[in-house]
Amino acid sequence: MPVSHDLVPVAADRSRIPIAQMRTVYRVGDVEKRLTKLPPKEHESLRTTYERMLEKGPERFQVKPSGLPAMEHLYDELPNFGEVLDDVKRQLALCQDSRDALEITPMLLLGPPGIGKTHFAREIAQLLGTGLGFVSMSSLTAGWVLSGASSQWKGARPGKVFETLVDGNYANPVMVVDEIDKARGEHAYDPLGSLYSLLEHDTAGTFTDEFAEVAIDASQVIWVATANDERAIPEPILNRMNVYEVRSPDPDAARSIALRLYRKLRTEHEWGRRFDETPAGAVLDRLAAMAPREMRRAWMTAFGNARLDGRAAIEVSDLPDASPKRGPLGFLQ
Repeated sequence: MPVSHDLVPVAADRSRIPIAQMRTVYRVGDVEKRLTKLPPKEHESLRTTYERMLEKGPERFQVKPSGLPAMEHLYDELPNFGEVLDDVKRQLALCQDSRDALEITPMLLLGPPGIGKTHFAREIAQLLGTGLGFVSMSSLTAGWVLSGASSQWKGARPGKVFETLVDGNYANPVMVVDEIDKARGEHAYDPLGSLYSLLEHDTAGTFTDEFAEVAIDASQVIWVATANDERAIPEPILNRMNVYEVRSPDPDAARSIALRLYRKLRTEHEWGRRFDETPAGAVLDRLAAMAPREMRRAWMTAFGNARLDGRAAIEVSDLPDASPKRGPLGFLQ
């Protein structure tokens, strides 16, 4: 599909300015042809979809940083994701100061619950200045969640890839497939079936959603999948992705995460001014034993308890009881 080389500034963040080329993600002629073939007063949801596509137009921003973006804050916030961040930095370096499109190899983040895998994906979307699509596979059984369901079926609708590209503003959004190892299929439907073509650059360029039946260019989508256990993921999917084993942060790193989160919560809220700039070491030690996902809830509970007691300093007794720590999963042993 054609790409215009007109560069357009999008936003400024953390001392870098993302730039964008305009990329055509579907052909208007294909949409018009499908629309004219629809029988009158039938398939109204499909008709509405085609009309929306024509009204919005086929061009989307294909965003990339204008130079190598500052990433030090991510290394500090996500110290257990160093290997992944190193790879992202290398891939960003390849396209800086050129008209080449940003290419990020699909990545799979393996690790126990609560260590920040989904948070990492959101931070990458913010770093790149692009959009975000999110699918939680653990709560879905429909095989068409990514690829759409045929309009012949009652209640059919487009898939998440189509919606993110057509309804969004970006040709290269970050698409998060959360808990991919928990995907379940019913009968002949395979929730991961569409990924076989979507994760391949060449075939993703003419991806056809089963609802709209119009080819869209999904070749620029940046894929981030998360999982607890790779054994439930088909080998062909694993072969199409860079696989990273993300371990729980060590005690020093966990302590650092807890401190950064305390300071962030304190500065983001007006009530934060009532509390000490730095919490006690014993409190940080207690927080360091928790998963990063649990830390924010623990801090908020502690802030509330300290406030009720009229104190500016958080004490260990203000923290909620630590939940039982799960043992490491097999692939991390």
